[in-house]
Amino acid sequence: MKIGDLVKQHGVSVDTIRFYEKQQLLTPNARSESGYRLYNSADSQRLSFILRAKSVGFSLQQIRELLQIEDNKSQWQCSDVKDKVQHKMAEIAMQISELQRFYQALEQLDQACCGGSISATECSILTALEQGQPVQAEHHLSKQECAKC
Repeated sequence: MKIGDLVKQHGVSVDTIRFYEKQQLLTPNARSESGYRLYNSADSQRLSFILRAKSVGFSLQQIRELLQIEDNKSQWQCSDVKDKVQHKMAEIAMQISELQRFYQALEQLDQACCGGSISATECSILTALEQGQPVQAEHHLSKQECAKC
């Protein structure tokens, strides 16, 4: 099959397939006399593997490592694959924790600012970011005035 067939079958772009080729994750089975890349069912299965691994968050390097195992299954153990999954889970847990910290910090900034129509020279968010200090609620407006803004 040609690259266009692979594109249709997997719902990706030609550029995506060429990118995976440049990254040496996917290699066309052969080339036609006119130079078209030709792929077989094993190439299609490999692309499916790559796309599934990507969809659960594996990086290109991690996918490369998984493909090495996939290509040489008899030389590896299930525990090797499980270790890679658990490592990725730990990475994601750290990212979630970091995102939660970001969210909490942004929430503090949001709660400290009335968001009214006063000049940004009085904005507690900008002040906190400029000075690197904890956010202080704005005191220039009462809660009723702030609600009207």
